[in-house]
Amino acid sequence: MSITILRADYRNPEHATAIAELLDAYARDPMGGAEPLPAVVKETLVPRLAELPHAFSVLAYAGEQPVGLVNCLMGFSTFVAQPLVNIHDVAVLPDYRGQSISQLMLAEVEKIARERGCCKLTLEVLEGNVPAQKAYAKLGFAGYELDPAMGRAMFWQKKLN
Repeated sequence: MSITILRADYRNPEHATAIAELLDAYARDPMGGAEPLPAVVKETLVPRLAELPHAFSVLAYAGEQPVGLVNCLMGFSTFVAQPLVNIHDVAVLPDYRGQSISQLMLAEVEKIARERGCCKLTLEVLEGNVPAQKAYAKLGFAGYELDPAMGRAMFWQKKLN
């Protein structure tokens, strides 16, 4: 079956449903926390993304079936004074994993980032998600450090609610 990669249109009801359903499937997966998205999140996710001029999503379809999603947010690198793209979610339905769908979607993200004059792509990946790490490495992603004496960068969070 052929895979179609497209830029999501947040105003398109089919795309909006696909985004919410794919993100919910990802959230239910152990790599996404193994908890379903709350109903209010599923209902408000796409309208809230549509309010953000710096947000965009890429969808993958196998025929008419949505099977993959990448959500991205633009950021800014102060060290080079250029925009960047943070890849926030990468999700592929379990039955479609291992078919390079994430790589196809990320190639589209890179194309968009280049069109927008971005200097880099960033993402986070769990230490235990070795398949994702391998897929990202194939595309040139790697951990980074500014000075080897200071070690590799770490991703931290502080929840506010």
